[in-house]
Amino acid sequence: MTTETNSGSCCGTGSCGAGATVDVRGVGITTVYQVSGMTCGHCENAVSQEISALDGVTAVTAVAKTGEVTVTSTAALDDEAVRAAVDEAGYELVGRA
Repeated sequence: MTTETNSGSCCGTGSCGAGATVDVRGVGITTVYQVSGMTCGHCENAVSQEISALDGVTAVTAVAKTGEVTVTSTAALDDEAVRAAVDEAGYELVGRA
């Protein structure tokens, strides 16, 4: 599986990505979150990278078009830790989808 890598600022057009996926191999609990502010592939990648750094996360898929971020982890994640990661990426966690 490949990991999308973007640099620079967000394009703001909502047309440059079809979903960024970070997969560090594993299975477990899948949780879907709603994130506001994502508009493109850069946004998806930024959110995916920050969430994938959380302990126990094995895969992240962010889709700007729907605002959904699907996270797979080895154990239940603390929603506040996910919120902090999304905030660090520059976006807002609305809650669980």
